[in-house]
This record gives sequence, structure tokens and C-alpha cells, in this order.
Amino acid sequence: MIGALRSAVLAGAILTAHTGAAETMHTILTFDMLDGWAADDHAAALSVFTNTCDLFDDPDWRTLCAVAREQTPDTARGFFELFFRPVLIEDGQDCLFTGYFEPELTGSRFPSAQFRYPLYKMPPEALESNPWLDRRQILTSGVMDNRGLEIAWVDDPVELFFLQIQGSGRISLPDGQTLRVGYGGANGHPYRSIGVELVRRGIYSAHQVSAEVIKNWVRRNPEAGQELLFHNPSYVFFRELRHLPADRGPLGAMNRSVTPLRSIAVDPAHTPLGAPVWIEKDGQGKMRRLMVAQDTGSAIKGSQRADIFFGTGDAAGQAAGTLRDTGRMVVLLPIQRAYALLPDGF
Repeated sequence: MIGALRSAVLAGAILTAHTGAAETMHTILTFDMLDGWAADDHAAALSVFTNTCDLFDDPDWRTLCAVAREQTPDTARGFFELFFRPVLIEDGQDCLFTGYFEPELTGSRFPSAQFRYPLYKMPPEALESNPWLDRRQILTSGVMDNRGLEIAWVDDPVELFFLQIQGSGRISLPDGQTLRVGYGGANGHPYRSIGVELVRRGIYSAHQVSAEVIKNWVRRNPEAGQELLFHNPSYVFFRELRHLPADRGPLGAMNRSVTPLRSIAVDPAHTPLGAPVWIEKDGQGKMRRLMVAQDTGSAIKGSQRADIFFGTGDAAGQAAGTLRDTGRMVVLLPIQRAYALLPDGF
């Protein structure tokens, strides 16, 4: 039976499983089917994998984590090839890669004429009600006033809106220090893209829309821009990250720092958090590399959907904001888990 299984894997066996009303297809590949696999820096990917692999609960993953920590740069590629199998997971939706980053804003711990737009901690009643108030109600009803929920104030409401989309960031304070904030919860309303709304209104075509284009439009049209921001009812609250070193990335969904161009946000319904994922991103700046699923996002839904972390600051933001490419993503699963996808009697 094992011989038959290995032969099927070497042939790239197509395996199908049903999840609810949608059909999910699993295809077990071989490493030589991964475009560019041999040329990647597997040691860099291994370092990112070991940053979170101790968080796995399952014995097989934890065993692999222990083995991973014993590897050297020279044995990294062999480790992945020996203990994992590449699994292409498809749910009928086209593959889409987008990008995210850690923004840098200018702000203060105290309000002033310049710094007027607060970042809030999550109020207790929002924890008890899902959904809670929407974005418009939170910002116009006075429900947040005089409660000491402010973490800091920034000078640009548009940048604050995009900070909420990214979920974490750095705020440069007047005294030269930097305050780092991370995701602290949300109001429970679904995210609605204001870029999609601009396209729906006929203001821009889809290929024209980027974060910078949206920001500039909102600033040129302050009243209509404010209403556009209200189109997204989702509202994100923050928490201050006091002990996160400056040289580390923001915290992802696993509460560990993510790594530029090695960490991705995925849909955990299809891709296990902490799993290695091979990326074949087409389009401008074609990318072939092994990454690790260490984050999630409200807009990241589907088995062939990933958000690539680009780093911190304006350059990372520009690269992330224009990314919208097709390609393929392949999850690396422990061998026994990959074999377990085989239908009975295969």
C-alpha cells in the first residue's frame, strides 16, 4: 500500500474532497513540480518556520518543529523535501496575491490642534456584542468620548483608516520615540472595500485603484471622502505593543513577528497557520519562494488567496499597495497528513 501511495504522489495524484456545498480539490505534487524550488533560500524559510512552529498543538507538527530546530543552512532544503509533501488546494476560485505592510504614522500621546484623530482601545461592551456599532456610529455618536480609551492621536484620518486595514503600525512621537500598535479587536461588521466602491461609482477603473490613489481622492474630496470611508462599516481597535523590538516585524495572527517577503496571511479554513507555503506569483516582479502562513485577514478568503507581507514604511507600502497578481500557492504538509487526503481505497 505504501508503495502505491508513493507512486501516486510521484505522479501528482489528484485527490478530491467535499467541504459543504463547495468542492475542494487536493493535488499532491512533487518538489520538482514547483517552479524555481531549487533556487530558493530554504534556510531563510526554515528560520521563519521555526519562529512559530512551537505553537502547533498536533504531535506530528511538533515533532517536525523539533527536527527543524536541529537543521543547518545546508540541510534546510533536505528537511522540507524529506518530511513534507506539496499539496495544491483548489476551491474553484482563481489565485490572487495581494500585499500588506506595517505603516508609519506621525502622532502624539496627547491631543493637539495637529494631532486630532485618536486610535482607540477596544471598549468592554464591544467584546460582549457582535456586531457592535458600525464605523459611522463609533466616530459620530460620542460613544468613545472621555473614557480614556485613546492610545494616541495622529495627524491624518486617511492614514489612520489604512492603519486599521493593515492592523498594525508604528507611530513616530514628537520626542523621537516610536509607539508600536497591533490589532486589538474589531466591531464585528464585515469589511467593505472602498476601492471597489470607487470602481462601482465609475470614478476609477479597477486597474487604476491603489492605496495611494484612494488616499489622494479622499483628500481632494474631504466631505465625499469621509462618506466613502463610512462605506466600510468595519472598525479596528488597537493595543500598544510595549515589548516588541524595533528590529522585529509586527505581530501576526500567531502573536509572533512576521517577516518581510517570507510571511503571508492566509485563510486558515484551508491553510494551517504555521505551515510552509510555496508561492508562485506571476505578473510584475515574479516571485518564486517558500513562505510561512503566519497571519490572517478579513479579506483573505479561499484556498488560493494570500496576502504577502512586504515590511515597514512607505516603500513597503507602495509595493504592497499595487500588488494584485495571479499565480499559484502550494501548501507543504507533513507526509502523513498529505497521504491522509487520499480517498479510501486509492
